[in-house]
This record gives sequence, structure tokens and C-alpha cells, in this order.
Amino acid sequence: MRRYALAGAALALIASAVPGAANDDVLKQTAKPEQWAIQTGDYANQRYSKLNQITRDNVKNLRVAWTFSTGVLRGHEGSPLVIGDIMYVHTPFPNIVYALDLKEDGKILWKYEPKQDPSVIPVMCCDTVNRGVAYANGKVFLHQADTTVVALDAKTGKEVWKAVNGDPKKGETNTATVLPVKDKLIVGVSGAEFGVRGRVTAYDMNTGKLVWRAYSIGPDDEILVDPEKTTSLGKPIGKDSSLKTWTGDQWKIGGGTTWGWYSYDPETNLFYHGTGNPSTWNPAQRAGPDGKPIDQKWTMSIFARDADTGVAKWVYQMTPFDEWDFDGINEMILADIKVGGQTRKALVHFDRNGLAYTLDRVTGELLVAQKFDPQVNWTTGVVMDKNSPQYGRPQVVDKYSTFKNGADVNTKGICPAALGSKDQQPAAFSPTTGLFYVPTNHVCMDYEPFKVSYTAGQPYVGATLSMFPAPGSHGGMGNFIAWDAGEGKIKWSIPEKFSAWGGALATAGGVVFYGTLEGYLKAVDEKDGKELFKFKTPSGIIGNVMTYMHGGKQYVAVLSGVGGWAGIGLAAGLTNPTDGLGAVGGYAGLRDYTNLGGTLTVFQLP
Repeated sequence: MRRYALAGAALALIASAVPGAANDDVLKQTAKPEQWAIQTGDYANQRYSKLNQITRDNVKNLRVAWTFSTGVLRGHEGSPLVIGDIMYVHTPFPNIVYALDLKEDGKILWKYEPKQDPSVIPVMCCDTVNRGVAYANGKVFLHQADTTVVALDAKTGKEVWKAVNGDPKKGETNTATVLPVKDKLIVGVSGAEFGVRGRVTAYDMNTGKLVWRAYSIGPDDEILVDPEKTTSLGKPIGKDSSLKTWTGDQWKIGGGTTWGWYSYDPETNLFYHGTGNPSTWNPAQRAGPDGKPIDQKWTMSIFARDADTGVAKWVYQMTPFDEWDFDGINEMILADIKVGGQTRKALVHFDRNGLAYTLDRVTGELLVAQKFDPQVNWTTGVVMDKNSPQYGRPQVVDKYSTFKNGADVNTKGICPAALGSKDQQPAAFSPTTGLFYVPTNHVCMDYEPFKVSYTAGQPYVGATLSMFPAPGSHGGMGNFIAWDAGEGKIKWSIPEKFSAWGGALATAGGVVFYGTLEGYLKAVDEKDGKELFKFKTPSGIIGNVMTYMHGGKQYVAVLSGVGGWAGIGLAAGLTNPTDGLGAVGGYAGLRDYTNLGGTLTVFQLP
């Protein structure tokens, strides 16, 4: 395999590159509030709509306008897109894409159904989900479960090009959407539970040709960093910053996969992504030669990369030497907010580890790091003193460490559980209130590591988990919160029986929407969280609420179809409490409230 980007050439490129315009078509399409042209609403991942026909006063009158069955029964994450008169809807494996005519309540214009080998299904970690398609320049882009990247003609559904991004026989799969930026399509990869080495890859949007590839871990020229110019917390990362934190060749099967959400800042030409857990989940097998913890850079990190070259400007590691599977892949929301009385160009990230981070998105300076679920107990917090050698690091509470001198010890009562205080379900930001609206998990776990050997294409987990509601609270497994990212404080919180696993939507009408695992679409007041509307859809909601306008009317739409990690028991028919990496037992009660079924439900005012 040829080297995708030589270090010298790549670094020269970033030194000479002038920040350019983002993909003109994506900017053009996302500027139209009547459309929903990218999964995250816009490049900044704000998931905010300027549409205001539906308000806090009339949202109670919402009714179902029309529905559409996807024909697939596994977990439905992501959301539809709307471009003009056409809605594009996707499904979990086998990753069908539909083009629906909005002029005729969802008449099927075309259907694309890839022919994938079903052997990819057992290689997918936590259900066969997919977080949706992207649109740019008259093409619809799909990243399939088997890692095939496909460009489709948006009018006909015919293949324009396809590229293979990985090998499922090695455990490499995909669950994420893609990011179209300028003339490139940026994609990630899943599979850290199989020892896959994470990376982001850019393909030419017009031809499918590979342009560059940047790994999360390994040699400098493969992770595309400049030891002297790429910084972490304001300091150069130095030569072999990743290799020095791994023992031997462990980095080659070290995880750090990139299956989350990406954002992009056209002003700086930087795109942002997170990296996942180190492999294996047994921290004792990743300890240094002296038997002590070692950081395993750059897993569990936020990268800011140049969109043209992939070279990193800065990187920040949130959970060094992870002992709990707190993947750092959740969305990076870009917003200008006040921090300490000063408006900052911020990046806000709600991490699986239960901490909400506010950073300067240009420099990577850490501004705020606070718990967004009070039950988080594995850490006392992050050191914010810039003069301390521990600056930027979370301080681990020994009682909740799963690394006990190499012994396989069942550590009990860790909060949050491995699926985090928030998983991939995206938050929203309202520029009107300056608040972030966050669907969260309120779940703890017992965690017992065990020794595991690596075999390509076989699970490389090395831990048994059980999950349960956070004790001493409302008894439920979720909250929907409003968060002030400048102060690092919860403004209000709505308790939920199960995790709030549906992505949020904020609107100019003063209404915030989200979905629940039981299947409720809920609308609440952006100011105080007062419930204004709810409707129970045919199945649990793990999809993301979106809105659009057609024929002069504003619509709200959401995919329902229970599944994902929290709903894997229902989705895959599992009953052993420790299956699904511990989620089956924790969410066993979900069976009493919902069942399988993939449905798009579209709402409107009378």
C-alpha cells in the first residue's frame, strides 16, 4: 500500500495553504432554512433551524402529516435530508437509500439498495446503525456498513463512483455519516472493539480517488502531525508523541477509531473529529513496561485538522489511558460564546466520560471542563492550572479505576457506564439563548477486565460489563439538559425513564425537540424545559429530529426504530444481561414500552 501522504509534503502544504471557501454547494444549501442539507444542520453542528412557524404557543397543535416505513427493523440513527422537493431517507444495514417526493407525501422516486455481505453484521459493535447520507454538488453520499463509500446521482440514484475504505474481515466497518468539504469527502472507520487502528480519509468528491489518510495513532507521518507545529494545550506535541505512549507495536491494533460526528470551520479551514477507545478494554494489557499507566495517544482525543491536507493543527486528549471505554467521538459544536466575560470562538464537546469541554477552536486552548451529570464519579475533575504538570488531565478516583496492578478485578459502581453520560446522540445549540440542549444517559456500571488475545476479525474487548441507573437520583436512566458552556453549568434538567438517545433540534420558534427510547417525540420550551408536546411514534427513537419547510408549511420529522447500543437487546434479540457489552441487562425494561420497526414520522400544524 502506497504512503497516502509523505510527512514533508503534507507539512509543506499546510504551511503554504491559505484558508479557502468550503464546498460552495454545501454552504449554499445549508443557508436555506427551508432545507435540511447536512445531517448536523450546518458545518458547525449546531442543529439549529431558523424556521419559526412552529412556536412554543402552537406546537401543542402538531399532528401527523404522513409516515413512511423503511422496511428495516434494526436501529435507525441519523435523520432525513431535504433538498428542494426531495427528501433523502436512509436505513440501517443493508443501508437502503430512498428519494421521496415531498409534493406527494413521500412517493418513492428512487431506491438504492446495496448488495452487502451479511457477514458484516456480527462484526458491527453495537447494532447495524448508520447515521445518514450527505449531499453536495448533485450527489448523495453513502458510507455503507462494509466501508464502501458510494456517490449517487441525486436525481436518479445511479452510482457515480464507489471506493472501498476498509476490510470487514479485519473488523473494519462503518456506522457514521460523511463530511463533504470543498472538493473532498471525509470519512471515518469503526471497529476499535476488533483492534482496528482508527483513521480519517479524504476522497475526491468527483472521482472517489483517495487524497489523504490520517491515522489516530502511530508514527508522525501517518497521523499527519508536525512535531514542532502541531500543539496540545498550547505546546508542541514533539517527535513520536503517539509512539512513545505505546509498548512495542501495540499501536498497530490500538483502536482510536473515528465513527462519530465531524464539524468544519470555513474561516480557518479546520475540521474537527474525535477518536475512540484504545484496544483492548483491559487496561492491564496496555500498561507500560514498568506496569504503570501510559497515555496511549492519540486515542480519546479531539483533533483539529486542515481540510486540504489532513495535517493536525492541534489535538487534545480527554481520557488518557482509558479504563472505561469512554470514546471521544461525540460531536464538536462550533459556536461563538462568552467565556469569562469574553466572546470566544469556541468548540463545545460533551464527552462520553461525563465531562463537557469548551475549547478555543482556533488554538485548542482549554477554557472549561465540568461534569454535565452530577453522578459522574470516576474523576474529581480536570486540572485547569496551566502551571501544573497535570494541566488538562482528569484526576482519577482510585476506587473507580479498573486498573488494579494487573489483576482482573470487578470494579463496581462506576459512573458513567461505558456508553457514557452521552453517546453519539447529538446535542443542539440555540444562538438565541446561548444554551446547549443535550440528550444524556444517567447510567452506571460494574466493569471486570479479563485477558484477551488479538485475532484479526475477532472481538478484542477484554471486559465484562453490567449497567444500571445511577443510584440516589430520580431512578431513571436519562436526562435532557440545558447547558451553559461558558460557565460549565446545568441550567435545567428533565428526567427520563430511559436514556435520551434521540438527537436534539433547537428552533427559532423557541422550541427544542428530542426523542426518547420509548418512542416519544417531545417538544419543550427552550427557556425552562417545560414540556409543550409529546407524541409516541411506532418504535423507540434513536434518530435525530430535523425540520424543513415545503409549500409554505414548516414540518418536523424523525426516524423511529429502536436499537443502537442502548436498544441492542431488542434490536438483536439478546437476553443475556451482559450481552451488548452490558447494555442488554441495563435496558431490559425497554421491552415493556416499545418494539422494533423503522418508520419516518412527519408532523405539521393544522
